[in-house]
Amino acid sequence: MSDEDAELCPDLAIEKYISEEQRQRKIIIEIKSFLGPSMIKDFEMALGQYIFYRDLIQLGQDEYQEIYLAIKDEIYETFFQRKSIQAVIKRHQLDLLVVNIEKEEIVQWIN
Repeated sequence: MSDEDAELCPDLAIEKYISEEQRQRKIIIEIKSFLGPSMIKDFEMALGQYIFYRDLIQLGQDEYQEIYLAIKDEIYETFFQRKSIQAVIKRHQLDLLVVNIEKEEIVQWIN
């Protein structure tokens, strides 16, 4: 994914089929582990990157149509349930991909 003045490197770029009636959607998935010393700082960095990528997508700077922030289910069930984090997610309309690492499966797509 590139722009005239920026080289963007999403963690994962895939094509997702929404349903049989709809065509495929090209999406970016940013994978975040939240392993730093401060989960708030990790969230701030993830949010900034997410908004930057989403803005470029909305400005038509890239072929991709959506962006998701991928996180472990344990992080979603704890840190992401804080009222302040939920408020920021709602305000910025973050799309989330919740993953169970042990089972290596997607638990939930949240739009």
